[in-house]
Amino acid sequence: MKTILKTFAAALLLGVAAMGVAKADPIKIGVAAEPYPPFTSPDASGKWVGWEIEFIDAVCAEEKLDCVITPVAWDGIIPALTTKKIDLIASSMSITAEREKTIAFSDKYYNTPTGIIGPKDQKFGATPDDLKGKVIGVQVSTVHAVYAKKHFTEAAEIKEYQTQDEANQDLAAGRVDAVQADSIALGEFLKSDQGKACCDMKGTVAPDLEVLGPGVGAGIRKEDTELKEKINAGIKAIRANGKYDEISKKYFDFDIYGDDAQSN
Repeated sequence: MKTILKTFAAALLLGVAAMGVAKADPIKIGVAAEPYPPFTSPDASGKWVGWEIEFIDAVCAEEKLDCVITPVAWDGIIPALTTKKIDLIASSMSITAEREKTIAFSDKYYNTPTGIIGPKDQKFGATPDDLKGKVIGVQVSTVHAVYAKKHFTEAAEIKEYQTQDEANQDLAAGRVDAVQADSIALGEFLKSDQGKACCDMKGTVAPDLEVLGPGVGAGIRKEDTELKEKINAGIKAIRANGKYDEISKKYFDFDIYGDDAQSN
């Protein structure tokens, strides 16, 4: 009987120990559920690839975090974070004071200018005077929508789209006169067969730090301070050890880390 009890007690202790080292739930990394090359896109098999995917994978590996990519509709991505459907946003989201009322951000991990594209057969720039009388397409719930409404409303009509691709498609079809977005994302569209045929870059908009923010960061719940510290440490580490540059050189021939200007 004593032997049976000892065996049972030992098994119980092993079970408790196993529970103590049970694997933590994976960290759900939210990305917009639409192609946004070269940052995030699903490949033919449905796997998410791109610069931002490789970047966040490197950060997670550096900090030994178990991370899983979780697509979410862009206009619902912050609510998905605050309601714990995802744990972190890594989707080219600009750090802005307005968003910081609701969520926290990691340190900046890239920053690129904001561009305007339009038909090849029309010559204009990226100022309110240049865009007077035009219809400008922007993606809803982005810094570009906010910027266009602030700076171009008196001169132009602003048309919002659920996805960047829809705005680009309407530009190619002639249903809008111009599109504003991150210059790198617009550049990818201009490399496509459709983009090459229809459009070119008209210029970059004037800076507005309040609206466009100081760069792109990972969105994190305000209370998740430990996760924020780990992400910041991971960003710092991969920038120091060369991994950031190694990933970036696969996609860009310039320094995407940038200084001031901008993404979504």
